[in-house]
Amino acid sequence: MANVLIIGAGGVGQVVAHKCAQVEEVFENITLASRTKSKCDKIADMLPRKIDTAEVDADNVPELVKLIEKVQPDMVINVALPYQDLHIMDACLETGVHYLDTANYEPPEEAKFEYKWQWAYQDKFEKAGLMALLGSGFDPGVTSVFTAYARKHHFDRIKTLDILDCNAGDHGLPFATNFNPEINIREITANGRYWENGSWVTTKPMEEHRVFSFPEGIGEKDLYLLYHEELESLSKHFPEIERARFWMTFGASYLKHLEVLQNVGMTSIEPVEFQGQEIVPIQFLKALLPDPASLGPLTKGKTCIGNIIRGIPKDRSGDGEDKIYYIYNTCDHQDCYKEVQSQAISYTTGVPAMIGAKMMLEGKWMKPGVWNMEQLDPDPFMHDLNQYGLPWHETWLDKPFQ
Repeated sequence: MANVLIIGAGGVGQVVAHKCAQVEEVFENITLASRTKSKCDKIADMLPRKIDTAEVDADNVPELVKLIEKVQPDMVINVALPYQDLHIMDACLETGVHYLDTANYEPPEEAKFEYKWQWAYQDKFEKAGLMALLGSGFDPGVTSVFTAYARKHHFDRIKTLDILDCNAGDHGLPFATNFNPEINIREITANGRYWENGSWVTTKPMEEHRVFSFPEGIGEKDLYLLYHEELESLSKHFPEIERARFWMTFGASYLKHLEVLQNVGMTSIEPVEFQGQEIVPIQFLKALLPDPASLGPLTKGKTCIGNIIRGIPKDRSGDGEDKIYYIYNTCDHQDCYKEVQSQAISYTTGVPAMIGAKMMLEGKWMKPGVWNMEQLDPDPFMHDLNQYGLPWHETWLDKPFQ
């Protein structure tokens, strides 16, 4: 049984704390820490068993080191902001503690997220005998494991990969983001990018649009091509993939509000002077928008996230043609709220974080170095998705996703 330190007390941190508390045979002792201890205490009061809470500035490495030395965890689960990944990795190296996160590092001064900064830690973690697991959320995370599972069990070669992220939930508010507004808006307003024939193809924001009919009663939704971090690691670790793309659904009202905010400069990350103070417009906008954690009781409907994969099947007893495989999970916002008092966006990120930590602590995935999810055996993780609230479904399609 293990001692774990969770850093971050937003919507995802709340789910991770709930799910770890449910698995007492693995997570014997839990400490939840964030910049605002009262947020940790509020989450702790929701849980069925006692956990410890603490205050820490995740931008301050000495402060992180001091907390880790006090708590003496076996590993740190980082669900703080992506800007803080490297600080927390440095603190883990200094204290000899394993590390896990759900999103890759993004420099605060630049809307650009790549794995290169964290992959550069490979030798440090390997030499220290420590493991760092990157991107143990849903996308990246489960979508990466879905790809590895398909490659292991169904395909001799993957030719194309399309990751489809659908949030068909409705919170009834004019405009709100389902996770940290600053991170969400930076991601959506950046250029799109996808992998094709060994190089990156760049598109303008929201330039590529498709319609897809999602299962389990969700129906047709508009999808837009975005760049997403798992495309970088999947194209590296599965170099056979000819084309890899990421798509996300957005409604017309959301896009109209976002267009207006962009047009008036409210989504900019460039500092401006206002009444003698320097402010960053997107950070000011974040302060005005609803807290994503407050959307839990309001949001109704489902999410559906999964992969459509075309390739050469292992079973070639058919007509010799490529096969098209669809693997996905659907998650009901209200069911998530009943269980952990968070909506499905936080739930689908927090549950894989708990499972990734469980894989490491049980020794099923534990090995020194810095690893992406698709580099590890997908089978025990897929088993636990069904066990801990994110059951998955697989089927074969008649036609490819164009």
